[in-house]
Amino acid sequence: MKKQVKTDKAPKADHILSQALISGSTIYVAGQVHVKPDNSLVEGSTADKMKQIMNNIEEILKAAGSSLNDVAKVVIYVTDMATMPELNEVYPSYFSEPYPVREAVCVSSLPLGASIEISVIAEAK
Repeated sequence: MKKQVKTDKAPKADHILSQALISGSTIYVAGQVHVKPDNSLVEGSTADKMKQIMNNIEEILKAAGSSLNDVAKVVIYVTDMATMPELNEVYPSYFSEPYPVREAVCVSSLPLGASIEISVIAEAK
């Protein structure tokens, strides 16, 4: 059985989407871009964008009764692979060892004009 996760502390999902779903003992968090809960895009450095994205993910996980410590897999989408060195500098500050498995994919565009999108899969408690 699936359970939908919702929080007002992260951007709302479109009416046909979910911020996250819990299925069994797994939480699937939808891709988050660097927008605030009011859907205003965060500009600035990669670190600034990552901070907003990870805050969104953390709030969604919290609403699901979990945390970043329970993340097993991370998928990162970027519109420019040149972003990756700066992203790799701040990425470890959000996780602890053993680090989650990760994929990084370059795409031509992302929702709302964002340049980074991240989704995670975490263990439900």
